[in-house]
Amino acid sequence: MTPLASDIATWATGLVPSDEDVDLASRSLVDTLAVTLAARHHPLRRVADALTATCRWAAIGHVLDFDDLHVESTSHVSVVCTAATLAAGGDARAYLAGAGVMSRLGIQLGWGHYARGWHATCTTGALGAAVAASVALGLGPRATARAMALAVPAAGGVQGSFGTDGKSLQVGFAAAAGVRAARLAAAGASADPRVLEQWMGLVGDGVLRDFDPGGGAVPGGLAVKLFPCCYAMQRPIAAVQALLVDALSPDDVERVVFRTPSATVQPLIHHRPSSGLEAKFSLEYAVAATVLDRSPDLGSFTDAAVRRPEVARLIERVHLQPAPGGSTLLAPGLEVELVERGGRTRRARLDLPPGAPGRPATTAEMAGKLSACGADVPDLLSGVTWRTAPAILRRELTPEVRSTSETASSGVAR
Repeated sequence: MTPLASDIATWATGLVPSDEDVDLASRSLVDTLAVTLAARHHPLRRVADALTATCRWAAIGHVLDFDDLHVESTSHVSVVCTAATLAAGGDARAYLAGAGVMSRLGIQLGWGHYARGWHATCTTGALGAAVAASVALGLGPRATARAMALAVPAAGGVQGSFGTDGKSLQVGFAAAAGVRAARLAAAGASADPRVLEQWMGLVGDGVLRDFDPGGGAVPGGLAVKLFPCCYAMQRPIAAVQALLVDALSPDDVERVVFRTPSATVQPLIHHRPSSGLEAKFSLEYAVAATVLDRSPDLGSFTDAAVRRPEVARLIERVHLQPAPGGSTLLAPGLEVELVERGGRTRRARLDLPPGAPGRPATTAEMAGKLSACGADVPDLLSGVTWRTAPAILRRELTPEVRSTSETASSGVAR
């Protein structure tokens, strides 16, 4: 049998994107750059300065958790594959090859992989980044298959890091590992493509399947986030928004009850968040922030916002009643019930949040997101291309120069 990595590499290196594929790549480039620029002044920037450009771009691009998601594989394909593509000098075709491989491997591994606690963005991300960089470097199928094999040792990452810097850093590690693997393969490093099957047997369900090239370059499309937090919170926020009326104050909310398949809240591990990062993975905070802010934005996920007294009171009024089952973050069946102090009850049921592939973000919503990422972001990204994007990132994310004494005290090696 032909090794799986060889089948994948043959598809990736021979990919001829459709116009629709190229449009998706262009949207993803702008969206990824916007959320990366929005994090220019995030505290992680100080730590990330010590990393390679690829790792820094991906880590900073993911730290706000505002980047897009491939729902079926539960992986943030763009932040990984955009960083890898740009670092290797690639274009839309390289991005699409990496994103297509990353999403398909995630689909093959299945929901069980994510449900066991793996962070699919990192596990499949190292391999997707290796493909993106290989295509960008002009490698053939054999070298690309070797690059995937060389990326396998870095194909890890777990959900226990959610709510800490570790989540975005491990995404950066995956992107950097893929680029490193591609460059090693280009230099002639040997590797056995069959290690991909061994790895999938260890982290998957034990059933190896043929590579499926069907559908567009990225099967199923990508979900764009309109709120800067975990994708599992996009639908609950939109559902609560549908229940809010102008006259309703936070004190009027007696309780909010969610009924939803357990799969839809898998990554929401922080029930009483103490920081902005933890709040991005908290269903309870999603409700509190929506009631208080109506449309949670970047300011809603700061440490100061989380410490608001009103937040603590509202969080205690949120109750989750998960039902067994579900196999994606958008498994059908989410229902929310908001009970007012006077006894009036409002109910909503929502299948798709705004920005989902089946409910695409509108032009106005995307323009609003770009502006929310920074007043200068729309102008910075006007007319951006895969060729011009690296210069923007180098200029805006150049490591800061610090004194020797400051560097030593921070513990960051220069």
